[in-house]
Amino acid sequence: MENLMEKITSLCKRRGFIYPGSELYGGLKGTWDYGPLGSELKFNIKQEWWKTMVKERDDVVGISASVLMSSKVWEASGHTQSFTDPLIECKICHQRFRADQKKEIEEHEKQHSKKKEKVDWTEPKQFNLLVEAKLGVVEGEKNTAYLRGEITQGVHINFKNILNSSRLKIPFGAAQIGKAFRNEITPGNFTFRSIEFEQMELQYYVKPDKEKSMEYYEFWKNVRMDWYKNLGIRKENLRFREHAKDELAHYAKAAWDVEYKAPFGWQELEGVHHRGDWDLSRHQQYSGQDMSYFDSETKEKFIPWVIETSGGVDRAALFFLLDAYCEEKDRIVLKLHPKLAPYKVAVFPLLANKPELIKKAKEVYDSLKTEFATIWDDRGNIGKRYYAQDEIGTPHCITVDFDTLNDNAVTVRDRDTTKQERVKIVKLVNYLDKKLK
Repeated sequence: MENLMEKITSLCKRRGFIYPGSELYGGLKGTWDYGPLGSELKFNIKQEWWKTMVKERDDVVGISASVLMSSKVWEASGHTQSFTDPLIECKICHQRFRADQKKEIEEHEKQHSKKKEKVDWTEPKQFNLLVEAKLGVVEGEKNTAYLRGEITQGVHINFKNILNSSRLKIPFGAAQIGKAFRNEITPGNFTFRSIEFEQMELQYYVKPDKEKSMEYYEFWKNVRMDWYKNLGIRKENLRFREHAKDELAHYAKAAWDVEYKAPFGWQELEGVHHRGDWDLSRHQQYSGQDMSYFDSETKEKFIPWVIETSGGVDRAALFFLLDAYCEEKDRIVLKLHPKLAPYKVAVFPLLANKPELIKKAKEVYDSLKTEFATIWDDRGNIGKRYYAQDEIGTPHCITVDFDTLNDNAVTVRDRDTTKQERVKIVKLVNYLDKKLK
């Protein structure tokens, strides 16, 4: 679809999904604020992830670690040394780019060539992505700390705490959702690459057995791919891609990405990584603390290996929106999965100037809002209300009309088919419950 990114960006601003960060003061590049609908969408994504990865499993628990951690954590994890990108600078306009972003560099050179200027670049310099923070009360005597560049390490440094405070036995996992920060050189493609973003990750600890660990690895790959499909992303827009040896992260034994076919090409949606014993062995080395696991059945003692699934909440939200966007003859509709839709139901009085209709519609609204995410709308004519709800992805619209006053039934309209059905008010909750599931 032509200019899909522009259309999604416009819709998100207009309807209250996503706003530019600090827009009132000219904006801050690479930051985004989520509005009323965007906040609901992100919450629903996280809730579905937590339900699948934690609530429905006996071998996974949750954790929520601090954003700020000792700088020694990042030394041990290798981030202060290896978490870098090659940076080059245009000597004409002094814009900076990652040296490996060929498309962006070519586009920049084209812009200068239109002005008959030939771009000269600086030599690549390594640029650390960790965002620094200064801690302390006395100016000049503050210590350097870092906002976490990933949420992973908060789990690993608590490995023994999790073991000692629970009855978990290997294999088991620890799941976490939280903010991370990266000093991105060239944030872009709307929310795809940002300075501040939210991750949802699983660290799954297994015995150091090559064959068995790969079985777990394949299992989690398929779990994560199926999760996106089950929430409505079209199969043809998803694929697996294996990392080449020269692009593997410093900790990875293996890495595959779940990729989405975005308007700007196939892009990483989620990574599944075999981290080996890198994390726990490094924290054991740097902390001097024993990070091994003792198997009471086999009497073995070992450093566990880690299988990681790492997805972005913001990227997931963007790709769910892109995949759901649909232009039809007379309307724009977001065909979001009902579990993700910000509102599940909208309630309308047929006419906004008839007190008897408003009273009855409010009764219906009040009976539904404790069961479903429900929105009230009495603005404009009924057609405009339908259009507005279609555009924000609301699966069902309920209209209270004059017949309702006599038969205690309402008209329920389906978002995707636009078909309408008459339903008794007393049966409405059960009807919607079945439809939404």
